[in-house]
Amino acid sequence: MTDPSTLRAEGVTVEFSGLRALDGVTLRLRKGEILGLIGPNGSGKTTLVNVLTGQVRPVSGTVWCESEQITDLSPRQIALRGVLRSFQTVRLFRNLTVSENVESAAIARGASRRQARETASGLLAEFGLLHRRDDLASALSYGDERRVEIARALAAEPKYLLLDEPAAGMNEQESELLLAVLAKLPEERNLGLLIIDHDMPLIMRLCHRLQVLASGKTIGEGDVDTVRRLPAVIEAYLGAEAAYA
Repeated sequence: MTDPSTLRAEGVTVEFSGLRALDGVTLRLRKGEILGLIGPNGSGKTTLVNVLTGQVRPVSGTVWCESEQITDLSPRQIALRGVLRSFQTVRLFRNLTVSENVESAAIARGASRRQARETASGLLAEFGLLHRRDDLASALSYGDERRVEIARALAAEPKYLLLDEPAAGMNEQESELLLAVLAKLPEERNLGLLIIDHDMPLIMRLCHRLQVLASGKTIGEGDVDTVRRLPAVIEAYLGAEAAYA
């Protein structure tokens, strides 16, 4: 199966102790697009990202990165193929500086120290964090931690970037800054961007397409205006007020 510009899950099923967390889910993320993966808590969103990045093995189904099946590869092997993610809980190196955190990802993909510093400087400027470059990560606010984590992921030059609740803990101003940066990434860096978030105003403004999960199954997908009006999606997640806002 060959698709030169798509990350795909095909018919993925995941079970934990007899509980079916995902039930035959298919997802496609294309380079150049922003896909919003939304749904109620416990619907399987993070589990699906864990499958795409190798943290969880499905009991059935396959994952493809372009022309290569990656279902059975390790998280590191998948990351080296260009599939990167952030986590719900920020995982910075708290005893390193902000710049060193970002540099570490560039070095891991083979950059020299000088190249890594240049990459980090550019990304920190892009995220409005250059003035914090020499601060320890442990001194950052939660919103700044989130932005550093995304900058670090970008330093690894992903083809597909999967962000799990990137706006969590941010105030309105921080969310607006994040939205402005994320909106430009697919075109500027030729990557596919998947966003999980409960900030519906951000999701509705940012994403080109939405896919909605509930109880481990896809209950709706398509462009934002179509999905927000699907009866199953309104009932399971959005509610009428959000759907027609």
